Amino acid sequence: MKMHVLQWAKSTAKYGAAKALAFTYAHAGELPSPRMRITGARGVKLIYTGAEDTPMLPTALPAADVTLRRGPRVMLDQSNDIHALFEGAPQTTEFKKLRKRIVRATREAVEQYGMIEEGAKWLVCLSGGKDSYTLLAVLHELQWRGVLPVELLACNLDQGQPGFPATVLPAFLEKMGVPHRVEYQDTYSIVKDKVPQGRTYCSLCSRLRRGHLYRVAREEGCSAVVLGHHRDDILETFFMNLFHGGRLATMPPKLLNEEGDVFVYRPLAHVGEADCERFARALSYPIIPCDLCGSQDGLQRQQVKAILDGWEANSPGRRQVMFRALMNARPSHLLDPKLFDFAGLTRN
Repeated sequence: MKMHVLQWAKSTAKYGAAKALAFTYAHAGELPSPRMRITGARGVKLIYTGAEDTPMLPTALPAADVTLRRGPRVMLDQSNDIHALFEGAPQTTEFKKLRKRIVRATREAVEQYGMIEEGAKWLVCLSGGKDSYTLLAVLHELQWRGVLPVELLACNLDQGQPGFPATVLPAFLEKMGVPHRVEYQDTYSIVKDKVPQGRTYCSLCSRLRRGHLYRVAREEGCSAVVLGHHRDDILETFFMNLFHGGRLATMPPKLLNEEGDVFVYRPLAHVGEADCERFARALSYPIIPCDLCGSQDGLQRQQVKAILDGWEANSPGRRQVMFRALMNARPSHLLDPKLFDFAGLTRN
């Protein structure tokens, strides 16, 4: 009988492998495979966190074969324990709480809006901004924890903007060991040619970019294009539609494209912009500014952002309350007859 002292993680139904403890594993066979689940003494559910790719053992092992030895607990959030994207992560309580909050909110959105397709492949769009870096890191953590059973392919679309540091993202992704594709398409020149002087480029630029991303997704066999829009983006879009478009609409967390063959996911839908910024800064990601095209000044989005900032300053927590309202629509208490049959409403 071989005796192995291994490090395993206590499993929780809500948050996967959260902590680790050492215990003695006795079995005549080989060591278990990484991430193997087992029921130990007193029915404690455990997940092996080793790194060796060894043969899988039968999952139904007698409880006597596992002896818990409650030694010092080891947090599974040290550098490189999940992915190189977390290398150099601060070991402060503040950062650990921030990371846990972002991961929990992202997992909540992924599950609530039905984004997971077993064995699917996602095209994770990386612009070089704080939001897309946060998205990439959190998706890799969820994948590592075994709650996101999809393949991830990072993609950066270089649109030919003047001054864009074309080598930053490829070098970063290579260093991090992240599978990726960098696509060059000069949409900037097209936008400059088509948009009248003094108008903003964002609308046409976004449509052109989305078309190329759908094409890349099809070429790579991806079922979804995954974007880094967060809670504040969704709120700002709602108020832009309200103030300037005369409709109640925003960015949905899950959308099917017009052709019906590619999903668009926004897993950070429940995550605040401030948390994304703190997370990306703490990990020293090479942030690329989003105003390289020079068309950002005076945008309607910036005006809406300023209004929301003012409301938040006067009433802390207002953003989250407004966001919850987007998840609690009551068509019978609005005025759209296409959503509710007011004419057909009768008394008993």
